[in-house]
Amino acid sequence: MATARQAASGRDLLRIKPGPHPVVTCYLKIEARDRTRKKYLTKVKNRVKEIEASLAVSHWNKAQQEMARLDLARILDYLGDEANLPGTPGIALFASAGHKLWHVEALPRVHRSRLAIARTPLVRELAATEEEFGKMFTVTMDRTTALIWQVTAFGAKMVRKVSTAVTRGGRFHAGPRSATGEHTFHNRIANERKRHLEGVAGALFEVDRASPGHQIVLAGAGNDANALEPFLHRYVADRLIGLARLAPKDATPEAVYELTMEVREAHARASEGRHVEELAEGLGTGWAVNGVKATLKALANGQVRLLLVRGDAATPGFRSLKTGRLAMTAREIREDGEVVPIIDLIDDAIEEALRQRVALDVVYDADASEVVDGLAGLLRFK
Repeated sequence: MATARQAASGRDLLRIKPGPHPVVTCYLKIEARDRTRKKYLTKVKNRVKEIEASLAVSHWNKAQQEMARLDLARILDYLGDEANLPGTPGIALFASAGHKLWHVEALPRVHRSRLAIARTPLVRELAATEEEFGKMFTVTMDRTTALIWQVTAFGAKMVRKVSTAVTRGGRFHAGPRSATGEHTFHNRIANERKRHLEGVAGALFEVDRASPGHQIVLAGAGNDANALEPFLHRYVADRLIGLARLAPKDATPEAVYELTMEVREAHARASEGRHVEELAEGLGTGWAVNGVKATLKALANGQVRLLLVRGDAATPGFRSLKTGRLAMTAREIREDGEVVPIIDLIDDAIEEALRQRVALDVVYDADASEVVDGLAGLLRFK
């Protein structure tokens, strides 16, 4: 699809000033099951219908509504072609006929699928992606070789190779002095293995010290990754998020990137349980809030340090055009001036949290999400 204007980055999109033209923003979470029979497209179509139905009672005039409908149709058309989907688990699209804007960005992660119309593109999630993701190191190894990969939000590249000369594998064959020979043979094998693991751990420490990574993943053939873990320097070990299986001979940049994303997502899901436990403790001590109304109030006051969002939550609400405050009813923020209805408070709360640089965890686990009443927050001050 031809593009009228392709912005270079999320930071360029941030420079677009609010004006009379509507801008449609779409963040789409694309899991493996979403690609089956275009389930992802059904979700977007349903959301488009909701937004189009709300335009008649929105603050947009008829000309602006028509422009927004054209942008929504363009996004649907683009997503309707599976060839346009990235291999990554997420995608962001920005469209505005008035601004002559069309921008598509593959993302390593989307907090939650969102579709919205505003006077500027909602780019904070896009702009924060690289910063939040940072840089990771993934090691793929076997008993003789290790490859150290640097993984960013958009790909993987090999930055160090470690090779260790070892005795060829096989059983010891007894000779004239079999007992002594066998002992020496097995000692040599053990020492070579230890030397290899120490070499890999040392190389990883050096690479990380030169340019620190946020998280570490170990992958190997068989149990090689497990064997390496005890040899890691504690500065590196503290950032280890998971073990996986991938031999160096099978480690392509694409395979390493995909495996790292899988481990990172599993680690994120495991964090949900810990955050829910913190929520339960915080509610008992006054250091947490639960429920949409209470959480929006805390968010407006700048109290929230971690916003918990129930993955399937959705509720309509209102926003003040003057202050940007969010509320479940117009009466709560009427003192702020003109108030407009919004389709989903949850999506707008996510954008506000990103604006404030608040940590964000969208909870998808069935048991953990039951605890979160739409929105919840762990507080930085009471």
